[in-house]
Amino acid sequence: MKKAGYVVLILILLAFLAKACIHADIPETTSKPEINNSSVENINYPAPQKNVTIDGIDYLQSQAPVGKFGGTLVASTIGEGPKTFNPFNSKDNISSQLSEIMYDGLLTTNAVTGEPIPKLAKDFTVDGDTYLIHLRKGIKWSDGKPITADDVVFTWQNIVFDGFGNTSIRDSIVIDGKLPTVRKIDDYTVEFKTPQPFAPFIRMLSNPIAPKHVFEPAVKKGKAYFDTFLSTNANPKTFVTSGAFRLKEYVPAQRVVFERNPNYYIINTKDEKLPYLDKLVYLIVGDINNEVLKFEGGELDVIGLQGANVARFKELEKHSDFKIYNLGPNTGTMFISFNLNNRKDKDGKFYVDIKKQRWFQDKNFRQAVDYAIDRKNMVMNIANGLGAPLYTAESLNSIFLNENLPAYERNIEKSKELLKKSGYNWSKKGHLLDKYGNHVEFDLYTNAGNTEREAIGVMVKQDLEDLGMKVNFKPIEFNSLVNKLVNSLDWDMVIMGLTGSPLEPNGGKNVWMSNGTLHMFNQRPADYTQDDRYPWEKRIDYLYTQGALATDFESRKKFYDEYQAIAYEEKPFVYIYSPLIISAIRTKFRNVYPTSLGGIMYNIEEIYLDNGQKGKGS
Repeated sequence: MKKAGYVVLILILLAFLAKACIHADIPETTSKPEINNSSVENINYPAPQKNVTIDGIDYLQSQAPVGKFGGTLVASTIGEGPKTFNPFNSKDNISSQLSEIMYDGLLTTNAVTGEPIPKLAKDFTVDGDTYLIHLRKGIKWSDGKPITADDVVFTWQNIVFDGFGNTSIRDSIVIDGKLPTVRKIDDYTVEFKTPQPFAPFIRMLSNPIAPKHVFEPAVKKGKAYFDTFLSTNANPKTFVTSGAFRLKEYVPAQRVVFERNPNYYIINTKDEKLPYLDKLVYLIVGDINNEVLKFEGGELDVIGLQGANVARFKELEKHSDFKIYNLGPNTGTMFISFNLNNRKDKDGKFYVDIKKQRWFQDKNFRQAVDYAIDRKNMVMNIANGLGAPLYTAESLNSIFLNENLPAYERNIEKSKELLKKSGYNWSKKGHLLDKYGNHVEFDLYTNAGNTEREAIGVMVKQDLEDLGMKVNFKPIEFNSLVNKLVNSLDWDMVIMGLTGSPLEPNGGKNVWMSNGTLHMFNQRPADYTQDDRYPWEKRIDYLYTQGALATDFESRKKFYDEYQAIAYEEKPFVYIYSPLIISAIRTKFRNVYPTSLGGIMYNIEEIYLDNGQKGKGS
């Protein structure tokens, strides 16, 4: 890796390491359990994995203690389960998570340091706008066919660049209307070139690689066919994968079962092929309460805990068979969003009722809602004090966080002053009226089954009723909610969350760029061409573009600081709070090295079941 082309990475890593020991302030509360915030930092992590060539095959060798083969680890997912098993079609977190189990990328992120490291690639170099990738020789897909440069070029050129499936990755790497190029140099060498130096591209190379011999026929049949390819109805026997596990069974609304990939290219120090586990199972548990019950009943081996459950689990931990880890602030964001859309559909009907347009497009109204939200109360009562209020578009542990944006207390009087500036007043019964005499009433949505968001919705409803607003809180099924947000555009306000990276803001490009596929607060129909952006949207478009093109950390941060300042002022999203990530896993599993970046199962190929015990469902 050439130093001249990688100054930005070094600076990013230094900044990340400087912030890695910072934990969110936890308000004092009598019900707060004592959790050792340094529990993750005190873990003795094994040496990094290294390249080893045996009989002409370039393996990646784990340096973790050698474990025992066999057994099953049972995890879970809330909601209705995956929507697809095609990694290029995924638009939801669980589908992406399960796809990543089956398909590896050229690179990945070191879960301890945050630096990009090789995965399917043996090594790589970066020189300005040129990325040279050397693939591992001799490694194979799960069906025994070799993984070569043809698979890499096909994936990027014929799937990503040609716009098949979810175009979020493609959209995030367009530079001045141009895409990078990719070419095969030989069977195990690939060259990418970006139109100009583009700092985020190195992390884009973690995008999964597809087996050309399996995906090419689907691509040739067109985008409509590709959208259904490897759906949840597909036969698991047809899946060809590169990850540690491959799909064995999917039972809708019940479970997803993976089995070990016998051709995986990561080995232990005895040169035995990993993973250790025979199976990895995800139970589809519906909601968080059911997930907790299943963990308590021994049906699950790992769980992410919400603040309300941590105190009891911390007490149970003393006499139980699991260990709790505090992984630090959540890397995503949770927020309320307003529908700022003022467009008409093809029949000439407004997507959003015109009186609601006037409310939501009024910055004073949005700021009034913001000041009415009691974030600290939510942290205490929903997260049980295990978190901190959030006011910014970047997460609390982001190395790009604009720390000059001050926090503030709930202030109903300030909310009322802002509303009065825009002509709002109150009826004798205390109902909020706009300047045309309309009662302020709207729907507030979130995804049903997520008890944390449902609890937030109840408290938001109560907070806004203090302003005389009538809020109809409506938790609905996740797919229906997504359809409202990005297709029908038929919604008023919503409580949502987005995953994020504390290392790279460009992952949010599809949310913040005005033409982004998740620009939910002002979503444009796919065929919409008129430039009707708000002035601050135009500025954010510029800042996001320039932030990706800047080649050193400090220059990049100036652009991302300004975008956060605009979001802080304009309030298309009202951020709520950032919970701590608290996870528990059974102590019978070894080689568990949790990190704030990777979570608790990022090294699933190294995790093994102790003493030869058989896990659930094996």
